[in-house]
Amino acid sequence: MPVTAKFSQAFYDKFGHSVADELVNWVNQVDATYRTELRDLNELNFARFDAKLEQRAAELEAKLEQRAAELRADLQTGLARLEGGLLARIGMVEGRLARLTLTLWAVTLGTLVALLKL
Repeated sequence: MPVTAKFSQAFYDKFGHSVADELVNWVNQVDATYRTELRDLNELNFARFDAKLEQRAAELEAKLEQRAAELRADLQTGLARLEGGLLARIGMVEGRLARLTLTLWAVTLGTLVALLKL
């Protein structure tokens, strides 16, 4: 948006319309130049910001992947330990159940033999 300068009548009377118009054109050119430079600078800064943001997002994603892998490994270790403990307890229970079954059969057989002798 160009600058619209309006000078006082005394300025026009002293320097004339051609000088005032030339000054306005020069100010507009300077304004356009600065706007272009500012736009280029903003685009450059945005590109740097965008690149830095992408880099940080990639770093964050890598950290999250690493932590997820660590959690998976910890979970697998814990589950393996739990499974080992459960298998050990199931083995103990099976042993007790086998002893109880054998004892029950022995008592039942003894009772049956005693009843047959009566």
